[in-house]
Amino acid sequence: MDYGEHQAPARYEVGEGCTATLIRIPVRIVVLVVVLPVRMVWDALVVAGRAVDRALLRPLGCALSWLFGTLVVIPADWLYASVLTPLGHALLWLAAAVFVWPWVALWRYAVVPGARYGLVVPVVWLYGSVLTPLGRGLRWVCRELLVPAGRGIRAVVGQVLTVLLVLPVTGLWRYVLVPLALATAWLAEHLVVRPLARLYREALTPLGHGITWLFDLLARGIAAAGAGLWTATGWLVATLVVAPLRWLYRRVLAPVGREIADALGIAWLARYLVVAPVTWVHRTVCTPVGHFLRDRIWAPAKRGAVEAGRAARSALRSARETVRQARRDAWRALVGGPGAPEPREPGRPLARTLGSTTTVPSAAPASEISPPGRQDAGRG
Repeated sequence: MDYGEHQAPARYEVGEGCTATLIRIPVRIVVLVVVLPVRMVWDALVVAGRAVDRALLRPLGCALSWLFGTLVVIPADWLYASVLTPLGHALLWLAAAVFVWPWVALWRYAVVPGARYGLVVPVVWLYGSVLTPLGRGLRWVCRELLVPAGRGIRAVVGQVLTVLLVLPVTGLWRYVLVPLALATAWLAEHLVVRPLARLYREALTPLGHGITWLFDLLARGIAAAGAGLWTATGWLVATLVVAPLRWLYRRVLAPVGREIADALGIAWLARYLVVAPVTWVHRTVCTPVGHFLRDRIWAPAKRGAVEAGRAARSALRSARETVRQARRDAWRALVGGPGAPEPREPGRPLARTLGSTTTVPSAAPASEISPPGRQDAGRG
C-alpha cells in the first residue's frame, strides 16, 4: 500500500483543525434546521402581510377615513363654526365684563389717582420744600463751623498727647532702653557668643568631622558588606530557586498547562456537542422507547415464550408417557404379561416415593418421567 498517494482534500484550508470543524458542522446543521425554516416562514409572513395590506387594509382604511370625514369631521367643523365660536365670543365678553373691566376701572380711577395725589405728591413736596433746604443748611453748618472747630480741637489734643505721651516714651526709648540693649548685646557677645563660637570652631567642628568620618567609614563598610551579602543572596536565589522554577515552568508546567487547556477545551466541546445531545437523546428518546419495548413487546413476548415452553414441556411429557405405555403394551403382547389379578376391593393404588422403590400406601403416586437432572445422570 502506497502512503504517498494520500493527499489532503481539495477544500482543505490551512490553519483549520478538528475544533473548527466540530464548531462549523453543528452551526451549519442549526442554520439548516432552525434558521432557514424560520427565515422562510418570516418571508412568507411578510409577503402575506404586504398582500393583505394592499388588498384589504388600504381600501378598508380609505373607506373608514371617508366615513369618518363625512360623519364626524364635517359636522364637527359646522358645530365649531356655527355654535362653539359665537358661544366662546359671548363667554369671553361676559368674562371680560364681569372680571376684567371692573378691576381696570378700579385701578385707573381709584388706585392710581389715590396713590398719586395721596402719596407721591406730598412726598415730592416734602422732599423739595423741607428736606432739601434742611440738608443744605446742615451741610453749611458742618463745613463752616464744625470742621474748623474740629481742626482746632485736633491740634490742641495732638499737642497735649505729644507732651504727655510721645516725649516721655521717646526719652525712655532713646536714653534708657537703647543704651541698656547695647550694653546687654555687648555683654552677650563677649560672654556668650564669642566663647560659644570659639568652642564650636576649635572643639565641636573637629569632633563632628571625626564622628562624620567614622560614620561614613562604618556606612561604607556596612554598604559593602550588604552589597556582597545581597549579591551572594541574589546569586543563591537565582541559582537555587529561580532557575529551577523557571526550568520547571518552561519544561513542565507550561506544556502541562497547555495540554490541560486544550484537553479542557476539547472536553467542553465534546460535552456540549456530543455528550449533551447523546444524553438528551438517551433521556428523551431511547429511555421512553426502551421502556415501551420492554413493557409492550418484550414482556408479552417473554410471557408468551414461557407459556409456550410450559405447553411444549407438557406435550413432551404426555408424548413420553404415551410412548412408554405403547412400549409396555407391545412387550406384553410379545412376551406375555403377568396373570390377571384376583378380584378385590378397589383401593388407592400403591405408589412409590421419589428416589426409592418402596411402596407407601399414603404416598402420592410419583411421576414416571424422571427430572431432567436425573435423566442426564442416568444417561451418564
